[in-house]
Amino acid sequence: MERLTVQDKKAILISSLKRRYKLQYDAIQPIPYIKDRLYCVDKVFVEGGTEIYIVKGATKEKEGTWVRVDSYKDIFRDPRMKAKRRIIEAEAGYGKSTVTLQLAYDWCNGVKDSPFKDVEILILLRLRQLNSKISIYQAIKLFLAPNDPRIKSSDIKNIIESCSSVKVLLDGYDEFPDRDGATGSDVGRIITRNLFGNIDVTLTTRYLPKDYDKSNTKYVRLVGFDEKARDQYIRKAVTGEDEKSVAKIKRALKANPILDDLCQVPLLFAMFSHMTHEKTHFQKFKSVTGFFRYMIKCFYSHMRNKSLDKHAKEHMSEHESEHDELSKVAFEGLCGENKQLSWRKDALCTRLGQGFCQHYIAVGILVEEEVSAETNEQTSTTDIQTRTDLRFYHQLFCEWFACFRLVEIVAATRNASELKTVLDKVDPFNLQYLYRFTCGISPAVGKRIIEYLKSRKDGDKFAILCILEQTGEVDGIKDTVRDLCSKQVQIWNNHSKLLQRSTIQLLEIASRFDIPISCVYLVDCSPRVDESGLNLILESGLSLSILSSLQELVIGDEGRILTNEELAAILSYSSQCTSLKKLEFIAYTLPGTIPVGSIPSSLKSRNVKVWNYQGANSSRLNLQTGLWQACDGEGNLLVEEDDSEFSSSEDDTDEETSNDDDDGGDGDDDGGDGGDDDERDEETVDVTTSHYDQATESRATPDGAAQKQTRSREKCTVS
Repeated sequence: MERLTVQDKKAILISSLKRRYKLQYDAIQPIPYIKDRLYCVDKVFVEGGTEIYIVKGATKEKEGTWVRVDSYKDIFRDPRMKAKRRIIEAEAGYGKSTVTLQLAYDWCNGVKDSPFKDVEILILLRLRQLNSKISIYQAIKLFLAPNDPRIKSSDIKNIIESCSSVKVLLDGYDEFPDRDGATGSDVGRIITRNLFGNIDVTLTTRYLPKDYDKSNTKYVRLVGFDEKARDQYIRKAVTGEDEKSVAKIKRALKANPILDDLCQVPLLFAMFSHMTHEKTHFQKFKSVTGFFRYMIKCFYSHMRNKSLDKHAKEHMSEHESEHDELSKVAFEGLCGENKQLSWRKDALCTRLGQGFCQHYIAVGILVEEEVSAETNEQTSTTDIQTRTDLRFYHQLFCEWFACFRLVEIVAATRNASELKTVLDKVDPFNLQYLYRFTCGISPAVGKRIIEYLKSRKDGDKFAILCILEQTGEVDGIKDTVRDLCSKQVQIWNNHSKLLQRSTIQLLEIASRFDIPISCVYLVDCSPRVDESGLNLILESGLSLSILSSLQELVIGDEGRILTNEELAAILSYSSQCTSLKKLEFIAYTLPGTIPVGSIPSSLKSRNVKVWNYQGANSSRLNLQTGLWQACDGEGNLLVEEDDSEFSSSEDDTDEETSNDDDDGGDGDDDGGDGGDDDERDEETVDVTTSHYDQATESRATPDGAAQKQTRSREKCTVS
């Protein structure tokens, strides 16, 4: 037989890679229990929110900022992202793996505008399939070119070295069995650039590795579906241009505001859309627990409807109702000493029963996956074997089953001390739905968990969401939400993501039910308005939608510069908050003049006050001329204007103060936060000290500084 050259073997490898990737990108399954309905990734892929981290000049990494880009392709073609290492970070279900499959589709099909169009070889590996001992070349052979005896792992090394252009995608570092380990795996060597140093490598993960080449790594994050992306997905993957069906899905989502946060997760929104489209009637849900219970029921009922065997249906019902051992497995995986999200199939079948496992695989809740078996340095390529592991379809399913075990554990605790010992090991910041589901399925246990959460730092707002899971009715938390919103509500950039998300959800609940929101203060959050103009995107990637009951919005960011376009977008967003009376910027550099045409007419008609505070200087925007007008320490204009809106500024101030005295608040029937306004009247206005410095004096402990920050901001606020 004629000896094959490196070029011959390269052609064979490329052919094998394209066959393997096609199997993967043609097998997208939006509803896991409908296994015969598979989609090509290009038919369902929609651009979600993609952001890149840009460092300003040659300064330190921490001084950069997140910038929204138009497409996943910009991860590679944006000149600011030029590097040999990239990390794409996102929570579970936000589309990390889907992006890698879309890139594989682009490469295989020579998509013209793809950054991978001229790449000779693309390597895409799912890290959960690997182990610490297997070499990267063995992994490529085992999972990407297993059926061609003409290529060995040593050949793959030579082929890669001979290529002019190679891209490597390593998907799911957080699921790699030896993540952050000290075993010296090839994966670890790659991310520290001790292997493949001159090859372009992109890693996807839920969290950053402990050790990687920070100086030569660029960062990307996926922030989920906004309203525009949801609309695109519905039309592209579910309904086509059937406007009636599109409207039906949107109505279902609007009728379920409690699901807003869940439906920012692309994977879960896809399931929601397809399930809504399939059902003649889609019910209204009062809690996330109620929605998930319904979704699990759909998994089960689809399987039962397919079976004609009465005896088999009885067994199915038993498996579905008696899942205690599976719940223990799920809880151990999330909270045990050896955390894991996948298990050896043979071991799990022994523990749960063969019939039980096969049922949950058939239903779609458990998923089979081929992984590399244990090896060592002496294992030859020909001796490397694979085995089958089982994992939950998504971590949320793992949290759902784990919650039944948590109910048992909490119920067995005898006092608050024992309860704290248990729950201190269950991190609500990473497992928020485990807590919410637990509170939803057991009111008695939920009550104890809520008391525990209230005692935790940053736990009070999350506790309110857990109360909502308990009651299933917003009426049950309205008084609590009203009390929260009567005071200044702060969102700090260094708050945990759970606290930010919980706060935002509570604000959106308040807005939907017309509960007045006295003031929202965004500290260091660098908010910007998305393309739709309906959301403020925070530095954390979370979004704040239009709040119709918001009365005052304060945005503080030290040294941030806004362009005319950015400021106009914030003014437009604010104009849609129909109860807004004041918009304030703190420590910003704003344009000196603003085109009158970019100032929304509704701000003018409602006489919304727009203030800018910079150190000892304060100014107010003349909405009629687009000019900033300097104010003295009392908030009075230093230069009188003929414009009717400003000609009687002092009179307006006196009149509004009088109104505050009459009703004890901001002039609203709800009573608002009368105490804060009274305090404001009594204090001497003081803008001689940097307002922002006072507000962020205790940034390391933002909640401890909240009271001082509130007083500082109020001293600078003039009605």
